Amino acid sequence: MASITLRVQPRGNPIPGLPNEVTTSASSSSKDVYAKLAQHTKYSVHQLRVSKGSDGTFVPNTSDMTIGYTGLRDQSTIYVKDLGPQIAWRTVFVIEYLGPLLIHPLAYLLRPYLYPSAPAEASQSQKILCILIVLHFFKREAETLFVHRFSLATMPAKNIFKNSAHYWILAGLNIAAWCYAPSSPTGSKAPNTLLLFSGLLLFGLGEIGNLYSHLVLKGLRSAGGKERGVPQGFGFNLVTCPNYMFEVMAWIGVTLVSRLSLSVILFDVVSVAQMMSWAKKKENRYRKEFGDKYKRKRYTILPGIY
Repeated sequence: MASITLRVQPRGNPIPGLPNEVTTSASSSSKDVYAKLAQHTKYSVHQLRVSKGSDGTFVPNTSDMTIGYTGLRDQSTIYVKDLGPQIAWRTVFVIEYLGPLLIHPLAYLLRPYLYPSAPAEASQSQKILCILIVLHFFKREAETLFVHRFSLATMPAKNIFKNSAHYWILAGLNIAAWCYAPSSPTGSKAPNTLLLFSGLLLFGLGEIGNLYSHLVLKGLRSAGGKERGVPQGFGFNLVTCPNYMFEVMAWIGVTLVSRLSLSVILFDVVSVAQMMSWAKKKENRYRKEFGDKYKRKRYTILPGIY
């Protein structure tokens, strides 16, 4: 097929080495354009964003879409934007979850030094709370490394601080500072078996269900692929995102073990609000992408509630 020439213009800040034009063919993938731009600029393809000059439509970096399919023709103009330094999503998740995974054991071990009035031995609730939180975030790290498959390779590196704040501050410093204090409900030596065993049961069921949901979602996409499918299996007939439903269940369990600590409840409320937003967007995307193949859900995360 005859070659076509695309005119290239920077959008925003100048990009060193950006060519005035690139030559490709209508049958080539849009990924080919990104590769040629990256070759000239010495930037990672993930740091560049290409859009059509005619209407500003985003041109994705994918092998599944041809140049002709995007609507670009010979002498069409494309705009190229520098997205700034990027960081891999897998790395982002590892850093996010590392915060509470380190903070809680440290706060637990340093408890006598952080709280001079604290007894030498932590309460049963404090011990179990620390174990549950470490197990939860260790599982998340393992899933990040061995289970999750990401539709996007990177995000702007500057966003790592905003993304990590939720876990390092709310799940890490916030919960640790209050729950390991001798004056907290968790610090009480008197056992509350109802809250303890109810919490352990919900935590266990929630973590198992959450892992199962993630394995189902993993099976919908090949390694390195970007294809999507309609998830099916236990929980997916109830809500759009059963992984979030089971996540909430696990954290209700943690809340009960903490003896209804307000610091854990604060983390729960913020987390659920964020997951509700994500789940709603996913339901809308499923409906748009799969149409009649997808059985619409009335509830996205919490059966009978939302």
